[in-house]
Amino acid sequence: FTSVLFLEGPARFLFGPLAEAVVFAMLASYILSRTLVPTLADMLLKGHPVAGDNHVETPDQPTRRFDRAFTRFQTRYLNALTWTLDHRKVALIMFVVVIGFTALLLPFVGRDFFPRVDAGQIRLHLRAPAGTRLEATEQIAARTTEIVRRVIPSEEIGTVMSNIGLTPERYNFIFTDNASLSSADTELLISLTEDRSQPTETYVRELRNRLREEMPGITYFFQPADIVSQILNFGLTSAIDMQLSGFDQANNLKLARELRDRMAGIAGAVDVHLHQELDAPELFVEVDRERASQFGLTEQRVATNMNISLSGSGQTRPNFWSDPLTGFPYIITVQTPPYKLDSYDKLLQTPVGSSGITPQLLANVTTIKRTVSPVIINRVNTQPTYDVYASVERTDLGSVAKELEKLVAEYKPKLKPGNTITIRGQVASMESAFNRLGLGIVFAALLVYLLMVVNFQSFRYPFIIITALPGALCGMVWLLFLTGTTFSIPSLMGAIMSVGVATANSILLVSFAKDYLPDVKGDAYAAALEAGRTRLRPILMTAIAMIIGMLPMSLGLGEGGEQNAPLGRAVIGGLILATFTTLLFVPVVFSYLARKSNA
Repeated sequence: FTSVLFLEGPARFLFGPLAEAVVFAMLASYILSRTLVPTLADMLLKGHPVAGDNHVETPDQPTRRFDRAFTRFQTRYLNALTWTLDHRKVALIMFVVVIGFTALLLPFVGRDFFPRVDAGQIRLHLRAPAGTRLEATEQIAARTTEIVRRVIPSEEIGTVMSNIGLTPERYNFIFTDNASLSSADTELLISLTEDRSQPTETYVRELRNRLREEMPGITYFFQPADIVSQILNFGLTSAIDMQLSGFDQANNLKLARELRDRMAGIAGAVDVHLHQELDAPELFVEVDRERASQFGLTEQRVATNMNISLSGSGQTRPNFWSDPLTGFPYIITVQTPPYKLDSYDKLLQTPVGSSGITPQLLANVTTIKRTVSPVIINRVNTQPTYDVYASVERTDLGSVAKELEKLVAEYKPKLKPGNTITIRGQVASMESAFNRLGLGIVFAALLVYLLMVVNFQSFRYPFIIITALPGALCGMVWLLFLTGTTFSIPSLMGAIMSVGVATANSILLVSFAKDYLPDVKGDAYAAALEAGRTRLRPILMTAIAMIIGMLPMSLGLGEGGEQNAPLGRAVIGGLILATFTTLLFVPVVFSYLARKSNA
């Protein structure tokens, strides 16, 4: 578990405690195995009967049945091991073939940063055309709610909460993952009951199809509803964020729209949209400075009066009143009631002025034009940025990321110098975590190998031991493929655990065979056969205990059980094949290399 130290960001916080728990548990078990276990063995275990002893304890009926069954199984295993040792080249070829088939299977398993969790919540965002009034947005939200209630049975809906529109004072949303930009946005949070008949993802797909058919012209996308996905997205509204940054805004916008259309055609990419709204209608107020000065007004004074009328004074000039009873401060805001500014003519009749000056109507000192402008301007390192967001459906994140990398390579030459295109979101986090965890696994394997070299005083025997590890990795890949589970950080953690147990079992067999060599005059064949017979029971006990312990986790039962299921499946698959490899293939390698060592 040293590899977990190489992780960064949320992945380290998610899996660091697991690694620490395993490490400290292993240290404690090692101490107990060297202190308490020998003491209890001396106190509780009875001695074996010797020849001439009149008292012989007879095992009970279930124990005798188990011993007879295990003896029959052991005989069959020894027959299989004998055949394998007699046909070592065939065994080696079969092992290489299994590894080859597993390598061919790797692209079909797929990669995800973290398993998708059915949290029982749906977070749907709707965006009407820019400039849509709040009343019209409310009607869109009502129609969407009706569609939701037609798709999802009423008895399976807990609550439906709507956040409609956004006030001009958007400062309160600056530190949230809210995707609302203006009064044209709506966000629905749908909570489902625990006894729902379908997975949440099924309802999401059905809603996506219905919205496409019944609400054309409306941009919609589903945001992550569970807290884990929100953390892994770093606050982004989607798992994929294609960013185009630079000061060449016209060309970058053109490329961003092209990328949006190209990304929509990628298999598995859904909810593809350009985050920035660039054509929101607005009123551009131009102050006639000469005429304003005749009335004793400045452009700043006119702008301040308009800001107070339209947005309120709480954001620009906050005034606080402290409650004398509680001491709690309240912001006092002065603002013109919105219903008094509900038309173009009423806006022109807004009075502007200051103390000591006769107020003037806004129409007397300004000219107002209708135009369009961006609703929001995003910047990365001070550079204007366009974001193309996308989510993943019915495929793995790695497959979509592979296609996105091709698009990045295609569009990079189209960018002007100083402009960049970057894939962010879960894709970047996944690539970083996989690379670091892979580097950590290689480092941990090398460290374990060197420790075994020191212990065995040989490079040969540690190499024999680690020949069981490909079997663990192959078993993990096969079970992930058969269960439709992708590679993810939890499954890689499971791979580490299965490799650790497989190494321990292989050490049991090889160390016994090495110590038994002098008793058979260096006959590696006989030593391997005896090691298989003697170590069969402890190897099976270790593997079966681990498999049974991981079985409930691998089923992914309960709310959020999907996040730990890949770990259990990786451990079970790895140990199943690693056990066969340890009991059948490792003796073959030992018979080859130990014989050459003694020659």
